[in-house]
Amino acid sequence: MRGDTGFPVRLKFSEIGKVRFISHRDVARAFERAFRIAELPMAFTLGFSPRPKVSFGLALSVAHESDAEYLDLELTEPVDPESLIGPLTDALPEGISVLGATALADRAPALQESVSLLVWDIEVTNRAGEMPDTLAVARLAAAVMATTTLPTARTRKGRETTEDIRPVLRMIEVRGQGECGVLLRAELSTQPVAVRPGELVAALDADLVELRSRRVAQWIERGGARLEPLVADQRAEETARAS
Repeated sequence: MRGDTGFPVRLKFSEIGKVRFISHRDVARAFERAFRIAELPMAFTLGFSPRPKVSFGLALSVAHESDAEYLDLELTEPVDPESLIGPLTDALPEGISVLGATALADRAPALQESVSLLVWDIEVTNRAGEMPDTLAVARLAAAVMATTTLPTARTRKGRETTEDIRPVLRMIEVRGQGECGVLLRAELSTQPVAVRPGELVAALDADLVELRSRRVAQWIERGGARLEPLVADQRAEETARAS
């Protein structure tokens, strides 16, 4: 996507509310439509069926919300990135908002290769739909952090398998109570396997149920530091201006 002649831009956006029930593919279509409405000078692929040069980050599962989604696009001419925020948000469905934009360095690593840590806020109830005991959930979280393995039943390609997801879990803790359930904050690595919030909740305790989840942050980790994706691969002049 990032050639030497184009002008790559990275966008940060949110998905909040009813829009969480549409698929990742529908979100991609919504952005393509917004790019046309905003009349962006998009770069296109070559071949029989040219497509806009757009690369999304890690897909957000249906029914999950997010404060921190990202995509990269390539333009044919330079544009002030901040000038894209308002017009694109206005052209997108209700619930999707562009939160930030930056010029991207040429040949920057792809988002799906770079992002190594996801942070989730997860609201859980018990199977009866009642508020769990907050202290009991906190003890469960602490016990999981103290263990070295966390076997979890997962379905992959129609087959149920048991996998140890403990290597992916960086942190889990209780953050208080929501309207209907206990609020958890969890940090999950993207490798060696991708773990959904619901799978983590099921591994925590069989009586707990994921009620609602929101991805609140994504991080690129380099040299022992956590970098926000809008900052990690900025074009040099953007970095200099920010400092």
